[in-house]
Amino acid sequence: MGVLTRNDIGRAAQAACVLEAVSAKPGNVNRLFDFADTTLGDFLLSAVMIGQCMEEADRYPLGQTVLSGVQATRRVVGRNTNLGMILLFAPLAKAYGQGDLRTAVRQVLESSTVEDALLVSQAIRLAGPGGLGTAPEHDVVGDPRIPLLELMSLAGERDSVAKEYATGFAITFELAYPTLDGYLKQESDFCRAVVQTYLSVLAEVPDTLIARKKGLQEAKAVSRKAAGVSRAGETERREFDQYLRSEGNSLNPGTTADLVAAAIFTYFLERGLESCRNRVIA
Repeated sequence: MGVLTRNDIGRAAQAACVLEAVSAKPGNVNRLFDFADTTLGDFLLSAVMIGQCMEEADRYPLGQTVLSGVQATRRVVGRNTNLGMILLFAPLAKAYGQGDLRTAVRQVLESSTVEDALLVSQAIRLAGPGGLGTAPEHDVVGDPRIPLLELMSLAGERDSVAKEYATGFAITFELAYPTLDGYLKQESDFCRAVVQTYLSVLAEVPDTLIARKKGLQEAKAVSRKAAGVSRAGETERREFDQYLRSEGNSLNPGTTADLVAAAIFTYFLERGLESCRNRVIA
């Protein structure tokens, strides 16, 4: 694998978002299902819009990359489609080329500042997500007075994306990326490998978007079901999909989708864009 150019990094981010979006992951918007207020087209447009800010991530503070990604997305999509992905992609894109990727990501996060925290909080307000939760002080949607890493650590118990900052991307590097890599060594269809990775991550890590909307016990119940489905056939997978889409998609594992997107982006950073070549994308 050759070293990626900065332009390649932007394209890798776009490709990761596209592959995550089109893969038929149960409960998510994908090539087979839209939500009433969000479509596959929204996610594909969002993927295109973040390419440049990820390409230029090494030139700007971490918080500015996050804010630029959200601003670019909001130019064409009027709802939150990719805040979690942007938060996860920005440290990866900024760290690339500085040695071992996970070590470099930790260094990027440890060097983040109060200004980064202010910019990320602005991005979160602009995106208008379901929320990273609230805290008595130093709320992520307020005007924080502490560095970004410390701020995200405070939100880590309520949101898996924030917890990735606090743990040096533990889920990405210890679970999601190795799982994807393992499936792709056995599977020629990239999207099937993405779906299997998604089910494996969901089985291990209760989805914090579900937990915020429906409670932690419901999120854990979804994870238990995902563990069974990951070892079952297509009929069980369709039933699981229907279950997640009940009650107005309130059981949408959206945070899990963000983590899987980060795994795909990491795969491209580590394996190169050529790793897609001659694979089925279906």
